[in-house]
Amino acid sequence: CIDCHADLDGIELPHDEELENVDCGICHEDAAETYIGHGRKSVKECVDIPCCAECHGKHDILPSSDKNSFTNPLNLPSTCGRCHEDLNLTKRHEILYGKAVAVYKSSVHGKAAMGGIYFAATCNDCHSTGGSAHRILGPGDQESTINHFNIPKTCGKCHKAIEQDFWDGIHGKLVKRGETDAPICTDCHGEHGIVSPSNPQSRVSPARVAEATCAPCHESARLNEKYGTPTKRLQTWIDSYHGLKSKAGDMTVANCASCHGAHRILPHTDSTSSIHPDNLVVTCGGCHLGISAEMATTPIHSAPGISQTPIANIVRQIYIIIIIVTIGLMVLHWLVDLRREIKKVRQKPQMTRMNQNEVWQHHFLMISFIVLVLSGFALRFSEAFWVQWLFGWEGGFPLRGILHRIAAVVLMIAAIWHFIYLWTPRGKQFIRDMIPNRTDWNHVIQLVGYNLGLKDKKPQFGRFTYIEKFEYWSLIWGTIVMIITGLLLWFDNITIIWVPKGFLDVMLVIHYYEAWLAALAILIWHMYSTIFNPGIYPMNPAWLDGKMPLEMYKHEHPADPVLKNIEREK
Repeated sequence: CIDCHADLDGIELPHDEELENVDCGICHEDAAETYIGHGRKSVKECVDIPCCAECHGKHDILPSSDKNSFTNPLNLPSTCGRCHEDLNLTKRHEILYGKAVAVYKSSVHGKAAMGGIYFAATCNDCHSTGGSAHRILGPGDQESTINHFNIPKTCGKCHKAIEQDFWDGIHGKLVKRGETDAPICTDCHGEHGIVSPSNPQSRVSPARVAEATCAPCHESARLNEKYGTPTKRLQTWIDSYHGLKSKAGDMTVANCASCHGAHRILPHTDSTSSIHPDNLVVTCGGCHLGISAEMATTPIHSAPGISQTPIANIVRQIYIIIIIVTIGLMVLHWLVDLRREIKKVRQKPQMTRMNQNEVWQHHFLMISFIVLVLSGFALRFSEAFWVQWLFGWEGGFPLRGILHRIAAVVLMIAAIWHFIYLWTPRGKQFIRDMIPNRTDWNHVIQLVGYNLGLKDKKPQFGRFTYIEKFEYWSLIWGTIVMIITGLLLWFDNITIIWVPKGFLDVMLVIHYYEAWLAALAILIWHMYSTIFNPGIYPMNPAWLDGKMPLEMYKHEHPADPVLKNIEREK
């Protein structure tokens, strides 16, 4: 005992329970000389540095070869996890991986170790510098096994052939040259949470490798400018047959690694590259048996805005012109016909559905609503083709935000305008007629029964149908919700002073889904009532100047008392 507890030598027994720290270096001089620090801290400057007993145990020390030893490779994750799973400790020392051990246990290495495979990579295999577990250095140290430039060698201890392929490839050559932004093993595979490529969640799985792994570098404007590499490689692949099939969920279709290789990636100018013109028949032939040299050299990636071959690009341009001219003439023909038909409708007896004040209110509401929907959803669905058409040009997206806010102000002006209008004599009558009553519920039952063939007569609606009333009060509710949530999100720097971020998150969810509710309600409910209803089609022209055919009004609102006044005037 006193070989370790030297402070007990010559004292009376029983001794005090509190003893001085044991100096293991008395016997283990080599380990003591090596263990001068742990990670980024030295033993002398940090009290949280683990001592010998915290890793090896105290009186129950066993050799690492013993399956019950704390330092047995299969037990190391639990041993290291005592500190590295302590969130207080990891936060105190700014260790980025607060749950590194838990993540490791879910990885392919961790599962192998937990399954009893002794040679599976554990903490010691990757973090021990010079083969010594007592010399674990931080990633910033040039000698560290997890230093950016040393990681390929670290992984190569197990994956020797893959390491050599990596060094032979362009990425390995860049690493040797000292480029810190050149990808290494962990950039593609991850660190503690490495999973098998066959796992759909893996960053190098066939379904994800293009967008999750290759794109962050090859779609980087900074890196493409630095290394002179082409841009839009991901997008041109996505637009190809391979990309479209992959996006549809096909796990067998060619991805980046299928053609370029996984580790020994070389430029097409290298005669040993899988994408060198002389090797394309072999590369493509892996999937396309018997492929011809002409077919194999067909470009897969193309420069932005250019089709795959010159002739295809010419055909593309011709088709664009044909589409523009053809559809343009169709629209022109439709507009001329519509103008003529509206003129014919206007020749019939008319009645005023909305006065000019109400028409302009509707115009302000309609324009602001359309702009808000388009500019709002453009933020959420920025990659959609229609968004690229509207805002995909340089400066387009800042303009999107400006338009959204301008439209929001217009909507608020329209809301205030309508509120003031409601205090006028006509506005007061409008709101009285718009209030739901028992008759509306009877009309709902009667119309549903009529449409299902259960009743013989259609309900006789007054000035406003229950459909219009429901739509109006939904509009009032939706406008209030969108204005309140929109203002809170617009001025979030001020809002966050008074409320927690969670409140703003709720406002964002409400704003987004209320927008969906409003947009779909207009498309389905309002468009049918004012356009696609057979009794209205092709449209109710009242939104243009407030007037609609008297015959149409009688059909839609036969119980409105105003019709009796019109009959008396005749």
